Parts: sequence; C-alpha cells; structure tokens
Amino acid sequence: MSIEATVSTALTLENFNLHQSAQLNLLRETLDHQARTVTEIIEAATPRLATSGHLGTQINTYA
Repeated sequence: MSIEATVSTALTLENFNLHQSAQLNLLRETLDHQARTVTEIIEAATPRLATSGHLGTQINTYA
C-alpha cells in the first residue's frame, strides 16, 4: 500500500469520525429535548393535591 493511499484512508476515516460525532451530538440534543417535553407533559397531567382543609388532604384518591 502506498503512502498516498494510507494518508487518504486516514483522512477518510477522520472525516467519517467527525461526521459520526456530529450526528451523535444531534441525537443527544434531540433526546434531551424529547425528555424535557415528556417531563413537562407528565407534570401538567398530574393532578395537584389539596394542601389545606378537610377534603383531599388525607388520602390520595388518584393513586
């Protein structure tokens, strides 16, 4: 194998690794965004329990 072919292969692998790294970072950002969105949806759908008074402060009826 010639030195030119070796250098070319090394540069190709380096470019491939950079491209894969960029794609992985984008995937991580997307998954983090989806996790935040799902958390917000779940928190919005969770009923708030009463904190004072006689009704709803002793037993969680949603459980």
